[in-house]
Parts: sequence; structure tokens; C-alpha cells
Amino acid sequence: MVASLERATGELPLLIATAPAAADWRPDLTVIPDVVPGQGSLGGLLTAIETAAPVACVAWDMPFVPAPLLAELATRLADADVAVPESDSRRGVEPLCAAYGPACGPAIRAALERGDVRAIGFHGAVRVTRLPREAVLQYGDPAILFFNVNTPDDLTRAEALCRGRDW
Repeated sequence: MVASLERATGELPLLIATAPAAADWRPDLTVIPDVVPGQGSLGGLLTAIETAAPVACVAWDMPFVPAPLLAELATRLADADVAVPESDSRRGVEPLCAAYGPACGPAIRAALERGDVRAIGFHGAVRVTRLPREAVLQYGDPAILFFNVNTPDDLTRAEALCRGRDW
């Protein structure tokens, strides 16, 4: 994931994290703590946006997102404030693998003030473009592209997927 972000942007990514040990995870990355602590993923998105917008964001636990997909999302910010890929997830989109422009900052702060911490809770207040699922498929299977490693079983599956990939 770090390599994909670096290839897509030409820069080392920022690591948005509140964990005390975050600086040890990847000492080469700059760690930025949440600007509004305790707000989950939306707080992390806000921090990334207020620190570096426009910005491509990928959840730390999504190891299979390719650089070309991130670059595609970033180019779509020319006509939108959010560029998000469609998927088969319960939301139908992947807000933790998306590109965000500066207008998202105030919209997220307003959502947080309403108590709405959903990663898409602010989308109604900004211009959103969706990368259609058919376009996402050119980068791979969405079930793998947006796979999250959250449990030991997920890690086992991710390792098996890595062994089967031509990197």
C-alpha cells in the first residue's frame, strides 16, 4: 500500500494514526495524529485532507490497492471534491480508498458536529464522482483490491493472495 501511494503520487505517503507506536511501524513515514481524536476513519480522513489536500487515501489494512487505480482517482478530482471507486461492499463504494479535495474538510467537520462519523456521511455536501465498478475491474477484482486485513484469518488469506500474485 505504501509503495502504491508513492508510485501514484511521487511522494512518500503520510501515515495518519493515533497509535503511540505508529512511528515504529514505518520509520520512513511522517506520522500525523488525528486533528479531532476519537472519530474513527472519518477523523483520519479529515486529518489527511486538512494536512495534504488534494490527497489520495488508502486504509492501512488494504494491501492490494494498485498505484494506477489511485492515480485514476486523483485525476478525477479535477471535476469533483471526492473520487471514490464502486465496489461490492455494503455501501457500494470504498471511501477508505479514494481521493479527496480541500472542500471535504469543512463538510467533514460539519458531519462530525452532527455526530455523523460515517465515512460517507458528508458526501451530500460535496461533489462526488464514482469510478464505476466496470472501470474498477480493469485494475482487478474489487474483492481483492479492497480486501481488509483485520483478523489473523484475514492475514493468512492476504499472505496466500500475495503468493498467488505476479508483483
